[in-house]
Amino acid sequence: MPNSTPIARGKLSRIFTLLKQALAGESADFTQGSIRRAVLLLAIPMMLEMAMESVFALVDLYFVGHLENSSFAVQTVGLTESVLTILYSIAMGISMAATAIVARRIGEKDPVSAAKSGMQAILIALSLNLILAVPGCIYAKEILMTMGSSAESAIYGTPFMRITFGGSFIIMLLFLFNGIFRGAGNAAIAMKSLWIANICNIILCPVLINGFGPIPAFGLTGAAMATTTGRLIGVLYQTYNLFNGKGILKVVASYFIPDPEQIKALIKVAAPAVLQFVIASCSWIFLAQVVAHTGGDEGSAGYQSALRIMMFFMLPAWGLSGAAATLVGQNLGANEIIRAERSVITTAKFSVTYMTTIMIISLLAAEPIMWFFTNNNHVHDIATRAIRILSAGYIFYGIGMVLINAFNGAGDTKTPTWVNFFGFWLFQIPLAYTLSIHFKLGPTGVFLAIPIAEAAITIASIILFKRGRWKTIKV
Repeated sequence: MPNSTPIARGKLSRIFTLLKQALAGESADFTQGSIRRAVLLLAIPMMLEMAMESVFALVDLYFVGHLENSSFAVQTVGLTESVLTILYSIAMGISMAATAIVARRIGEKDPVSAAKSGMQAILIALSLNLILAVPGCIYAKEILMTMGSSAESAIYGTPFMRITFGGSFIIMLLFLFNGIFRGAGNAAIAMKSLWIANICNIILCPVLINGFGPIPAFGLTGAAMATTTGRLIGVLYQTYNLFNGKGILKVVASYFIPDPEQIKALIKVAAPAVLQFVIASCSWIFLAQVVAHTGGDEGSAGYQSALRIMMFFMLPAWGLSGAAATLVGQNLGANEIIRAERSVITTAKFSVTYMTTIMIISLLAAEPIMWFFTNNNHVHDIATRAIRILSAGYIFYGIGMVLINAFNGAGDTKTPTWVNFFGFWLFQIPLAYTLSIHFKLGPTGVFLAIPIAEAAITIASIILFKRGRWKTIKV
């Protein structure tokens, strides 16, 4: 026993040093050394980054959930986010392609090509964003009504949707820049940009929603103004770090000149990745419509509130799984195939531990959590039931996210695209429709279909991962 104290102190010292290195974003070679250490160096800032992204949603939900027309406001925020998931899908798909290619070039010790690829990805993303954002601004009310919103609720929420779509290019840049930083192994910059953006949002939300001094109360519209402004400040921070020449990536203006060959290579990886996320996000839009149809405005508000809570817990797990994408990409680039596979398995073990903890918290604390975000009894009851049902699949979600990121990090974006298509559109949606409409379970039928489908998707992903096609992909 006399040696126990020095041993404990040594262990704490190593943990503190690792945490300090992870948060500082110190340069590291992830193609050698301890795999657990590599996972943690990447996962810690990635989890904190995604935690901040999820806080964006909860801050808005908290303040708009206490407005006078709270059911309209919560529904508008939720439905707008559901539509924006199409833009998120494009951003995530191209960001994933950028992460894969940048990571592969970094593994090959070619930072110049890595930087060029990242800038070409930004050109592609902004072009696609322009095509979708303009109609979103013009037809905001019609989109909300198509999603199942009542006419009154749609009119109330139109300014919120227009501001959000108008600033969607900021969301696109936030995703793309962070994907580039993660591919280069500098997850700390990505984390800090989200922290800065979120702190600004937390300060601006109550001011712009409720008013302060000479600043009028903009209500729900103020939430969109605050979030857009906060994200813009985060993007400015990213831009500074990308162009200051201090990181592994050295960016110059000439990298933004369109390069047909690099654009072609990016599109080859990005197109299935975008489709992969579009397939998933469109399925969520369909589910939102079924809930709105069977549960009305309050049922929709309860479902959207539960999804916000779910994403608050899930996004850090997505950040954790992002470590697998970087490690797979860089290790395949260095021809360390066995190490790439072991990195995925190690990341999955961490994910299971985290998601088990979150599942227990969600089951036990669903009621008090929802009372904090809404004062509507019916909305609260629906949201509580949804959280408890959705949490049953958390462990499957965690493993599935790691495997999807592993495929994407390897540049094998086609495999998860097919898995999502069969899992969401040929299984989850028909199951949700059957349970909700045919068996008359209403919104509960949708809640049940989600964890069942996610479990099936995860099992399919495990089988495909073991087959190993992802090890042979060239990018």
